[in-house]
Amino acid sequence: MSNITSLTQAKTLGELKASGYQSKSIKDELRENLILKLKRGDTLFTGVLGYEETVIPDLQRAILSRHNIILLGLRGQAKTRIARQMVALLDDYIPIVAGSEVMDDPFAPLSRYARDVIAEKGDDTPIAWVHRDERYAEKLATPDVTVADLIGDVDPIKAATLKLPYSDERVLHFGIIPRSHRSIFVINELPDLQPRIQVALFNILQEGDIQIRGFKLRLPLDIQFVFTANPEDYTNRGSIVTPLKDRIESQILTHYPKSEEISLEITKQEARIPQDQQSAVTIDPLMARLIEHIAFEARESEFVDEKSGVSARMTITAYENLSSAVERRILINREKSGYSRVGDLIGVIPSITGKIELVYEGEQEGPAIVAQKLVSKAIRTLFSEYFPNPETLRRKEINNPYREITGWFSKGNTLDLTTDLPQQAYEKALDQVPGLKETVKHHHKTTSDSERYLLMEFLLHGLAEYSQLGKQGLEAGTQFKDLLGSMLNNLDFDDDDEDGYYEKR
Repeated sequence: MSNITSLTQAKTLGELKASGYQSKSIKDELRENLILKLKRGDTLFTGVLGYEETVIPDLQRAILSRHNIILLGLRGQAKTRIARQMVALLDDYIPIVAGSEVMDDPFAPLSRYARDVIAEKGDDTPIAWVHRDERYAEKLATPDVTVADLIGDVDPIKAATLKLPYSDERVLHFGIIPRSHRSIFVINELPDLQPRIQVALFNILQEGDIQIRGFKLRLPLDIQFVFTANPEDYTNRGSIVTPLKDRIESQILTHYPKSEEISLEITKQEARIPQDQQSAVTIDPLMARLIEHIAFEARESEFVDEKSGVSARMTITAYENLSSAVERRILINREKSGYSRVGDLIGVIPSITGKIELVYEGEQEGPAIVAQKLVSKAIRTLFSEYFPNPETLRRKEINNPYREITGWFSKGNTLDLTTDLPQQAYEKALDQVPGLKETVKHHHKTTSDSERYLLMEFLLHGLAEYSQLGKQGLEAGTQFKDLLGSMLNNLDFDDDDEDGYYEKR
């Protein structure tokens, strides 16, 4: 990178020439700085997890090739974060002609303003230095974006103020792309741009110039373009016109975390938990795993549109809501601290319903029901990692270790676990189920009291998911009961009533 201390002392064009500064294109700049970082073994794209062997190498190859780039992937796959971190590969500062609105290179002036200033003042032309953070621009593609927004148009107010005819180049108002000269420019959700707007980008990508209305104007812009797109938008809501797609040299596919460990790391890195909440609330690793598995189940669910994807933001907000559910409970009960429970997952339902797109069958079920089904599947998936699988036990004809637990419920006993139950009442409720604590102790010998009670509750939920117990939602919590009694209770309706309403006997 450039020797900033000596270079930024140059205040005029003459001093800049004397410093030995050499201009280079932004793509060369990115390439050279990437080479230096790779040779030094520097960490690139910090906070972007799970892409070390896939996306990041592809991105590095594209930069080394001096390519414009499109990041193609479902929502919540860190596409914009990656683009923003490319700024770290720019030089710390670059010189521009002071007062230029398009960051004119003093050695290759682009605008009429810069050319006139240099022609008038020569080596006394004032120089300003621009930090790399100012060399990044981003535009969200929406249907209302116009060519004037991106490229520019005639400014009648400027024409009137300067008393210039519309044929004068100085009356032009530059759009965001010319103002991104010598910068990284990102267009998010490219397919949402209208086709006629995409066509306006052809010349910029291929010939590196722009055309504004009828002006005989060529501005050979020096820009690193990065586009992002969602495959769903790519085919359904909109499309990228073929000639434009052909001009984007590298298409890089992003993806969701491929392992539970990476997904957990991303969630904990991104979740914003207030410090006072962190001090009072403890989230058990099992609960954190359940949050991630809800997302895994959603991505495979028949009720969820797989083309829309399930954003990593779902697990992040779900984790935040889980922590807040525990905090709310301890505040209501005036307790100093709290430990997560399976019942606290009721608090993550709003995080799920707002983050999944349902297919027709899912819409028929309703988002809240689908969310509860995903929670149930996550519990079932993880249950066999903590306790013996009831289905395997049945096939092997092994004595059922859950017999004492299910036997207690088969005698007509029920257990209500409400959402806001104080800790002592929660423990007392679980302790009344014979065999429950002993089963947990047998399979998890070294646990704290808080972990043990969580596992006791998890065991009940797991048995219900494997049809060993009945489970039904209460207004604010869950009731566990005998499976057969629960089934009969659901069927025990009288449909002979004259008003057509069903009533329990």
